[in-house]
Amino acid sequence: MNYRKLLYASVGLVLLGVGIIIAGDDVKPQYKPNQKAYYLTDAQASFVRPGLKLEIQKVDFALLNVTVTFRISDNANQGLDRLGIETPGAVSTSFVLARIKPGDSQYTNYFTTRVTTAPVPGCPGCGSTTVGFDYPAADSGGTYASLDNGVYTYTFGNKLPANFEANATHTLAMYARRNLSEFGFPLNSLGTVANALRDFVPSGAAVTQVRDVVRTENCNQCHNPLALHGGSRQEIRLCILCHNPSHMDPYTGNSLDAKVYIHKIHMGANLPSVSGRPLNILGTSGAPVTNGIATGATQGPRPGGSVPAGKPYQIIGFGRSIQDFSTVVWPQDVRNCTTCHQKGTQSDNYKNNPSRAACGSCHDDVNFTTGQGHVGGVQLDDSLCSTCHPADTGLEFDLSVVGAHTIPTNSKQLKGLNVKILDVSNTKPGDKPAVSFTVTDNTENPVDVSKLDSFGLQLAGPTADYTSAIGLPVPSPEDARKATATRTGYTYTFTSALPKEATGTFAVGAQGYRIVTIPGPLAGQSFNLRESFFNPVFTFGIGGSKVVPRRQVVDVAKCNVCHKTLALHGGARRNTEYCVMCHNPKATDTQTPAQTVNFRTHIHRIHRGEELQTDWTINGTNNFNGVRFPGDLRDCAKCHVNNSNQLPLPDGLADAVTPRLFYSPMKPTASACLGCHDGIDAAAHAYLMAAPFGESCAVCHEEGADFAVSKVHAR
Repeated sequence: MNYRKLLYASVGLVLLGVGIIIAGDDVKPQYKPNQKAYYLTDAQASFVRPGLKLEIQKVDFALLNVTVTFRISDNANQGLDRLGIETPGAVSTSFVLARIKPGDSQYTNYFTTRVTTAPVPGCPGCGSTTVGFDYPAADSGGTYASLDNGVYTYTFGNKLPANFEANATHTLAMYARRNLSEFGFPLNSLGTVANALRDFVPSGAAVTQVRDVVRTENCNQCHNPLALHGGSRQEIRLCILCHNPSHMDPYTGNSLDAKVYIHKIHMGANLPSVSGRPLNILGTSGAPVTNGIATGATQGPRPGGSVPAGKPYQIIGFGRSIQDFSTVVWPQDVRNCTTCHQKGTQSDNYKNNPSRAACGSCHDDVNFTTGQGHVGGVQLDDSLCSTCHPADTGLEFDLSVVGAHTIPTNSKQLKGLNVKILDVSNTKPGDKPAVSFTVTDNTENPVDVSKLDSFGLQLAGPTADYTSAIGLPVPSPEDARKATATRTGYTYTFTSALPKEATGTFAVGAQGYRIVTIPGPLAGQSFNLRESFFNPVFTFGIGGSKVVPRRQVVDVAKCNVCHKTLALHGGARRNTEYCVMCHNPKATDTQTPAQTVNFRTHIHRIHRGEELQTDWTINGTNNFNGVRFPGDLRDCAKCHVNNSNQLPLPDGLADAVTPRLFYSPMKPTASACLGCHDGIDAAAHAYLMAAPFGESCAVCHEEGADFAVSKVHAR
């Protein structure tokens, strides 16, 4: 072994042997605790030179040969050796070339690879007949030349066709991966993958046409980051170079055109072809709308539940693996088109240019060729789509694209419902608290609380960690619709008393809704829905003592990045500050034996979903083992605020009652960490590291320790 290989091996052993060595005080400022490179010493960082940057400098077309000049560099902008000989970590690069032909609006890929299908185990009929199919693909068989300091040229192995469109907009895309795995960086670590694109017109004319419908930053609201095909494709503009109208799955016959494929993935369990139910988004009188989705009309199966009888939506992936999207449940209302369609120069295409392919991807029970399921009858092309479906008429629930996708709970016809808790009296231990509050609409007009279909007040405390709540172990608010009217609003006196041993700070929160019918402009069209309010929480000191609000662990605004409007339990719970009053360490469901619904266990388990090793079912029917979280669970800051995911946790937190878990009661740190790490080995470790009077978790897992929470979750 030569000197360089010896140095590589020794550094690799050092980094892998202890995870990665703790950084000293002089940490490079460009790294954060959620990145692996943060934990390198200066000496290690100067050797490994972490990071990967990719720049396309030039694209040449000469005699039908394509040559790309590009540069690869580290985070310090120092050039990298592509082969990983002069600098650590070989860098693999791939090249995709596509153009938008004159008159087209979507890309056509220049090069393909031949795929021969074969039967797929577990997928009856998939590839049952051997068929040759040309698949859009990256170039292959090209040659590299080094120009020094990380600059290279790559000459394509495939030639351009003699009649290529010199005046068409072309896009050259690259995706690259740097392999630093021997230094403790997994292949998909932050900073080991890079994408780059360059738009140009071969004739030298100005670029006038690209496809810019959806931006990657929109995808990354949930995906954190978007990382497909093994993690190397992270830019949506790269994806659409291959995922164009000519692209299909040769095994199932399903389209892989982005505007079809992506819609179908996100519809998942809600697809009519999967659920067996039509998309009744135009509304008829009937069941109340919950969380913006008409119950029994468009809502798919519960996460983790069985998919109703229908045809599963599957794509056959690499190595003939079955990719089944039939259980995908998008974490917000599927009519939120602008969650994805925003910020791009062509993001309004969804409403300005409706098409059979795009619309039929969600409404896949419609057959435009025969007219089945389409009130407008047979449509053999897209020329008349906008005649019946204009972009936006300004009306809700009509046949316009925007109108048809109006979410009933967002309707401008709703008057609004707002509750403010003004004060709490009778706050001594053993007292029955009296709550003063107001109920108004959006114009500050008073609303009669007795006319609401549901209105409850929840009492819980102490805020150090809720352990006393109305209705424990299954908390439930008191019905307060018979509150006494006052000059300023209402007063309600609880029938439940504060505990005689109560101390510290307690809280009162409110929840409720009214069922409203709103009409649409079409004949017979109406929506029955629950109009709810954002849950207020008011804290008060027992006997007039100093008020200490509960620590903030998560921010509902972060929840709403993915969920848009977090609205649970029929849409009446919208504030995580209110959720924890019931979902506290002492709360359980109604099963026998009972299951904890402690927030720090329950929410982790829900989001861990299909990666859980154990069953997570609440009340015997609500199973969450099928939830498919689209982000990276190591990114704790996606939900947490104020470093609340780090150890040690504050003093005074309560043990959780966990009858159906491995042991009960469970200490605070264990009840959080075992939410994700739910295997028996992790539970045994947590059990051994705890005593009746406390936990020792922080010894190894606090910030700066060998296995700090931030460090072991670093990407």
